[in-house]
Amino acid sequence: MRLIIHDNSDQVSEWAAKYVKRKIQAYQPNENKYFTLGLPTGGTPLGMYQKLAEYHKEGKLSFKYVKTFNMDEYVDLPREHPESYHSFMWNNFFSHIDILPENVHILDGNAQDLEKECRDYEDKIKAAGGIRLFIGGIGPDGHIAFNEPGSSLVCRTRVKTLAQETILANARFFGNDLKKVPTKALTVGVGTVMDADEVLILITGAHKAFALHKAIEEGVNHMWTVSAFQQHPHTIFVCDEDATMELRVRTVKYFKGLMQVHNKLVEG
Repeated sequence: MRLIIHDNSDQVSEWAAKYVKRKIQAYQPNENKYFTLGLPTGGTPLGMYQKLAEYHKEGKLSFKYVKTFNMDEYVDLPREHPESYHSFMWNNFFSHIDILPENVHILDGNAQDLEKECRDYEDKIKAAGGIRLFIGGIGPDGHIAFNEPGSSLVCRTRVKTLAQETILANARFFGNDLKKVPTKALTVGVGTVMDADEVLILITGAHKAFALHKAIEEGVNHMWTVSAFQQHPHTIFVCDEDATMELRVRTVKYFKGLMQVHNKLVEG
């Protein structure tokens, strides 16, 4: 497990984008060998997506031979709805790069058989050879995707009933009308993400500080699902200074002392 600490969220976004770029370039994907990328939604990865789109515009990075699998999607929300994760990804990322639509995979929250949709999603990931790099963000309660506190740490892609706290938090995206907020979602499981070759978790802001503390300084705990990634052989947590407020001084000093090593991961 690595913890990479930057001064601010812009630096987190840039480092993460450089890491993704280097991983794709090193893999040298082609029509017979696709790079598979797991992706999140939310405010935290937006800067990374913008930077990756810039690399593409500058001719430094192509997504022609990249397949993506998103973490989650709301149930019973039209994919054209501005708050659907389908809309989010196309508006903020996919429409700005050269990825082929058939290589984009987002769970269908309007499928007739939601359980089958989840099983099929797992099968599509396997058929693609698994995920090379899964990127995630976390909530203040330490959840990753919609794996809220109490979720199994070996769960797979499934239908998830959202906690009241999550529904209340999401109301701001739906005009503060609780009746319009989806109460269910489809989400990859912690076990699904754990199967990836590498996991990159982005954490920014003081409101995520206690979750980061729980994620890396205490034991694995299903009430803080992100803590499961302590046990992944290749997890990188990338955070800003504000997110370290609950960490021990010794922890911060130790990982800051490794920044020269960490920066070599994105050089070239």
